[in-house]
Amino acid sequence: MLVLALVGGAGAWFYARSLDNNMARTDPFSEITGGRPAKAVNGALNILLVGTDSRDPDAPMDRAGEWRADTIIVMHVPADHEQAYLVSIPRDLYVPIPESAGAGCETGQRRKINAAFAFGGLPLAVRTVECFTDVHIDHVMAIDFAGFKQVTDALGGVDLEVERTITSIHKPYRKFTKGTNTMNGAEALDWIRQRKQFPDGDFARMRHQQEFLRALMDKAASTGTLTNPKKLNAFLQSVTEAVTVDAGFSLTDMAVQFRNLRGENLTFVTSPHLGSQNINGESVVVSDREKALTMYRAMAGDTMGDWMRANEQSTTGNG
Repeated sequence: MLVLALVGGAGAWFYARSLDNNMARTDPFSEITGGRPAKAVNGALNILLVGTDSRDPDAPMDRAGEWRADTIIVMHVPADHEQAYLVSIPRDLYVPIPESAGAGCETGQRRKINAAFAFGGLPLAVRTVECFTDVHIDHVMAIDFAGFKQVTDALGGVDLEVERTITSIHKPYRKFTKGTNTMNGAEALDWIRQRKQFPDGDFARMRHQQEFLRALMDKAASTGTLTNPKKLNAFLQSVTEAVTVDAGFSLTDMAVQFRNLRGENLTFVTSPHLGSQNINGESVVVSDREKALTMYRAMAGDTMGDWMRANEQSTTGNG
């Protein structure tokens, strides 16, 4: 829709530019450009999506502060841009965290991966993910999930599948009934934060976040949104207000490159792991080193489709 509008006239171009300018910017690569792995494949894109939460919404994302990374996803878009693979990294995954964004991968200490964001903001989060995966990150998008309440409401709510009837652990203690639920922003945000009521705990929370992102994309690409200028504008404005991107991120470029992506083109995977273990008195998620290495090599080499076909059965059980 944005591409067609851009072709339609200069006014639409200025509108798209205003959306681009509306997004908050940061430079997560300033300290690590010289140390990042060289880009392996031309045409393919790897985007780090970080779902954030903070007691201080004005806290800077480029350095340590009050922010937490509740969601970490590496989005790989193959060179043909016809689909996307979103690999969720458990926030409790036990990984080496470098001393700083400019330090070598062998420095620092092992901690839960979400600690990287708290210790050094987006730059250290990028460095940690690149050290763990050896995948070149091209762009970064930090998503304020609290801001996605407005995004969901701008779309008129989303349909989410509730696999078991539960009561939220957060006020006002909503009841989510098994089956398909149409949720507004507050309800959806509450639902994707639940984890203690499910046997697989935090992995259920990750799964629900994946389903939420897919539902948002499907609703945004629906005829009811694209043919309603007021609704489309409200959606686009709310998205740009809820995200922070790197300095080189271009909304219009992304619209052109991702114009064919829909919910059915998204494949969600969880970074291969061995489950939770107790290390030094702390409950952490341990990576399945061999399987993870193979998957991230496929990502770096733009052969994720082949990896998925070879591992279709084994990935079914862990997301």
